[in-house]
Amino acid sequence: MGWWERWNRWLESRAHTLDTLATVVLAFVSVLVTVVISAIGGWTAVAWSVLVVAPLAWRRRRPVASAVAVYAAGLAHTVLGLPLLVPADLAVLIALYSVTVYGPRWAHRTAIATGLVGCAVLGVALMVVDTAYGVGGGAGVTVFTGMAALVVWASGLVKRSRRETLLVWQDRAERLRVERDQQAQIATAAERARIAREMHDIVAHSLSVVIAQADGGRYAAQADPAAAARSLGTIAETGRAALADMRRLLGVLRDGSDDRDGGPGAPATPALVPQPDAGDVEQLVDQVRATGVRVSLVRMGTPRTLPPGAGLTVFRICQESLTNVLKHAGPDPTVTVLVQWTPSDLVLEVSDDGRGAAAIDDGAGNGVLGMRERAAMFGGTLTAGPRAGGGYRVRAQLPLPAGT
Repeated sequence: MGWWERWNRWLESRAHTLDTLATVVLAFVSVLVTVVISAIGGWTAVAWSVLVVAPLAWRRRRPVASAVAVYAAGLAHTVLGLPLLVPADLAVLIALYSVTVYGPRWAHRTAIATGLVGCAVLGVALMVVDTAYGVGGGAGVTVFTGMAALVVWASGLVKRSRRETLLVWQDRAERLRVERDQQAQIATAAERARIAREMHDIVAHSLSVVIAQADGGRYAAQADPAAAARSLGTIAETGRAALADMRRLLGVLRDGSDDRDGGPGAPATPALVPQPDAGDVEQLVDQVRATGVRVSLVRMGTPRTLPPGAGLTVFRICQESLTNVLKHAGPDPTVTVLVQWTPSDLVLEVSDDGRGAAAIDDGAGNGVLGMRERAAMFGGTLTAGPRAGGGYRVRAQLPLPAGT
């Protein structure tokens, strides 16, 4: 902000105080000139000078009332035989300027019209009080004061236009600021929801695998120590994978101030790995198969490159579906994962022959809802429910943009 803007802001913040001081100074000068120099009216002229000048103290706060008071006092002393009070009558031009800049549109139009009428009245009054003026002198005074009023009014219109433009820009800036804050809040809420879905998928899937392996290893520890060892290895591998996913997910929430890889002030360089996509479904199936669940993967069609985020959606839907199988399908289910590429869609179907349709809800209630939200983000659909002949099926269909 430059010195001119700071100066204008300082003036605006103390406008009423400055107007009051300026009114006092103008009233003092008017009284001094009236008493010392002018011989018209004596103390009556002094009183009229104060009445004409005093309303200027409210020229910004109450521009219409101030202009009405100034005009009324000026017209009154002109009609009562004191045609011209110098410099008190300059208050009429100041009031005209103020009501043009700060008053409503109808007020400044009325002010200039009545001001021009007042100029004509002044010329007539001067001819009546002092016959030396004559018709020519009175007309000259009317034309001169009328031109002065028009110049002041035009200056006020220019100032008013600039002031309205500044107000419009200020209002637009305020609206943009509010809209920016709202967009930031919406983006924050969306990011929180996304992180919550990712956390749910990672934690629920990993813990389900860990619990299943721990239970199986405990039962097989005495009869088949090798199976127990394999269960422990699967638990360790699942835990490490889940920890890596958690670090990758929460890394976006960390600032660069706690860097441990580089020196002081060096940018943070966390070990980032790509987010999983549709090509990692096979690895996910192998991980679940290692827990002892009979899982088969069926691929149909030619794989293609997916839009950013769509591959992660396919992976998370498959992950959540397999997690639900581990939690609800019961003992020894048979699971089929179908990935079908069509010219216009990608279909992912996870079905099992377990008792998931009759399982008791665990109360979480976020798995299927999260999968539907993920599919809906890319214009897809998801259906989940019991299938004919027993078991449960989750089917997601995502449209593929042209050119993928």
